[in-house]
Amino acid sequence: MTAARLWAGAAGLGICLGSGMVPEAQAAQSIRVLLASDVQQLEISSDQALWVTDEQNQAWSYHAALQIKVRGHALILNGKPVVTDRLTIRAGTHDLTMWLNGAGKRSMVHTGDENGALHVSGIVQLVRRGKSRLLVNRVDLEEYVKGVVPAEVNSTWHPEMLKVQAVATRTYALYQRMMNANRMYDVVAGIQDQVYRGRQGVDARVIAAVESTRGIVVTHHGAPIYAAFSSTAAGVTEDAMTVWSKDLPYLKGVECPFDIESPYYQWRASVKIETLEKNLRQQGFQVGSISHVAPQSYSRAGRVATLRVMHSNGELVIRGEDLRRAVGYTIVPSTQFSVQSIEQDLVFSGYGAGHAVGLCQWGAKELAELGYSFSSILSYYYPGTELGDAALTHSRPVPSMPPS
Repeated sequence: MTAARLWAGAAGLGICLGSGMVPEAQAAQSIRVLLASDVQQLEISSDQALWVTDEQNQAWSYHAALQIKVRGHALILNGKPVVTDRLTIRAGTHDLTMWLNGAGKRSMVHTGDENGALHVSGIVQLVRRGKSRLLVNRVDLEEYVKGVVPAEVNSTWHPEMLKVQAVATRTYALYQRMMNANRMYDVVAGIQDQVYRGRQGVDARVIAAVESTRGIVVTHHGAPIYAAFSSTAAGVTEDAMTVWSKDLPYLKGVECPFDIESPYYQWRASVKIETLEKNLRQQGFQVGSISHVAPQSYSRAGRVATLRVMHSNGELVIRGEDLRRAVGYTIVPSTQFSVQSIEQDLVFSGYGAGHAVGLCQWGAKELAELGYSFSSILSYYYPGTELGDAALTHSRPVPSMPPS
């Protein structure tokens, strides 16, 4: 049953796109990536002169490292104050190296190299939003995809799987750009959207996967889809309706018995009951002292949809995803779990990692190793979709999706 669908997908799509053919019509496109949301101090360097402009097109050049400090509405550039809401930094076609300083410690908000530096192409902007300064990297779409692929999967994986990730990443970014045209950025460089680490981890295998699929996106009725993906389904993938209350025809559950080699296929975790109480309260839930937690309902795929939380002030019914958020997504990797109370702890035993909607990364890895093309794998996990040229897609009013 499953194999038949995959072979059908390979036959239907592999001939025209599975061999690595690239669409001819392509438009230069860029993505605005939020790197940090509350910058206080920033250091930037390049092996070429840095050019800095404000929103009034006043310009300055720096031939060495530039240090920027935020002081209210002003920015201090190597000791010189500049009052501006938007500052743009570039180094021609050369890369930028950045360190974000906070609380006296040099570190980027999102993981950089061993020295805490983040290396990016394109331009960076410091944009004022209220009392905060956003750090945004405006980067070529294909360069952005190269920065995401090795951060989301291992670059030593099968080349067809790297192509799968490249196409899904590109599609997701364009969808978010369509939906966030009035926002200061399109995507966040973290798990809220897709992990992006600039040049870190970009090697020949990643470049080959991105370039061989350049401009290719997953479409539904001519528009890029919300290309959701997660690590390990460990069973049937989920309907978007179940997880996000969004009825998207291409995000329907499919069988995924392919990811058994994933390190997240089976797991066990525990959390202090008092920690759960505190975290639930911080999220706005009114709970007293918790005495019992048990699943109440399950999704069609067998994951926990809702739980009953018995506490000293009554009973609380919460979604499985809400409990994951309260405990911590890294502690409870998925909602496919059972739970029991052991003294002052809640012990979770479960399977899989992530929301399990759309593409399963470890499942796609196995399918690639079995010989399936990137196009047939994408067709399987996003049923009813087609591959198309990003330059020829169109936007249409599609409901925005919550973070993955």
